[in-house]
Amino acid sequence: MSRVLLFTGKGGVGKTTLSAATAASLAANGRKALVVSTDPAHSLGDALDVRLGAEPSEVDGSAGLYACQIDPRGLVDEAWGELRGHLRTVLAGAGVDELDAEELTVLPGVEELLALAEVRRLAASGPWEVVVVDCGPTAETLRLLSLPEAFAGYLERLFPTHRRVVRGLLAGVAGTGTVEKWDATADALSRLAERLDALRSMLADPSSCSVRLVLTPERVVAAETRRTLTALALQGIRVDSVIANRLVPSPGAARGAAASWLRTRRQEQDAVLAELTGIGEIRTVDHRASEPVGVPALLEVAEQLYGSADPLPGDADATSMLEVSGSGRGLDARYSLRIALPLADDTELDLARVGDDLALTVDSRRRLVALPSLLRRCIVTDAEMDSGGVTVGFRPDPSLWR
Repeated sequence: MSRVLLFTGKGGVGKTTLSAATAASLAANGRKALVVSTDPAHSLGDALDVRLGAEPSEVDGSAGLYACQIDPRGLVDEAWGELRGHLRTVLAGAGVDELDAEELTVLPGVEELLALAEVRRLAASGPWEVVVVDCGPTAETLRLLSLPEAFAGYLERLFPTHRRVVRGLLAGVAGTGTVEKWDATADALSRLAERLDALRSMLADPSSCSVRLVLTPERVVAAETRRTLTALALQGIRVDSVIANRLVPSPGAARGAAASWLRTRRQEQDAVLAELTGIGEIRTVDHRASEPVGVPALLEVAEQLYGSADPLPGDADATSMLEVSGSGRGLDARYSLRIALPLADDTELDLARVGDDLALTVDSRRRLVALPSLLRRCIVTDAEMDSGGVTVGFRPDPSLWR
């Protein structure tokens, strides 16, 4: 399966240009690369200065560089249409009005979900070594990357995993005389579940998929980038680098009003980047006098962005988000659960115990963290937050400890 690089950032920061430049650089150095746009406002073709369709095609004059713009509407008509038809039949058999059944089978986010599934299909089936994805703005991308898990949970609650259970459920809803008809629905649901599992596996595997965050050196954009880093870590998705785009070139020793303006603006940008501590190396790209359009101009951008370094990140070992430590024995024991997350000083954090899970809400984004078996028989005593994550204290619950 091809390596997948997802580029995202606040709207207007230049992620399309940088994703196209990265793919062009990979191809120029002998790797077959596909650059794909899932952004509804497609501008990838404009950056490459070529016409693009929904199917990958090789960019003229650039051996090894392929590109396409995914058409979510077409994917909905092709893939989701079949399942919607089956579900409408099931609901109609359960006595649901035809119009209501039509409305109930329109799920928000299905277009974005299928676009992400298409990215995985391309990564698994094409001749390219790397798939570079020009994603939508940050908020849309975070929603997109959370959809596989959300849809999988929704599907599991509606239709249990075991196929015979699904088959029996559907037959019970619509009558035992038409079991074969409901088998088609069960098959369609199973295929959707398999695609969701494959997506979740790809996103959670740091050796298969990673995100690159693009920002411009402005305080509002930098603050959103910090929140995005936390949100992605909360979802277990690796960020392999952060790119600061459109830095004002230093005027050097030049004098005059223009040089003074450039010097002041660059100092402000440097101060913003200096405040982004604890997030690793930040690559930088200068603001260019002319818009980089076409492969030659994009390669110039890539040269400044990567220099002699490989644009493709090295393999990363999957690291656990959770670490348990403890001391003492029996009811006198005390345990700590460390949840690794990059957190800003103004992060809003909330913790709640939900059965065998810990509900972690960070800046309105919630994730259920499955507690290790040792801590399921314990109660929460305290919690502390720092820039590297959250430490939650536990002690044994006398009513559960045997």
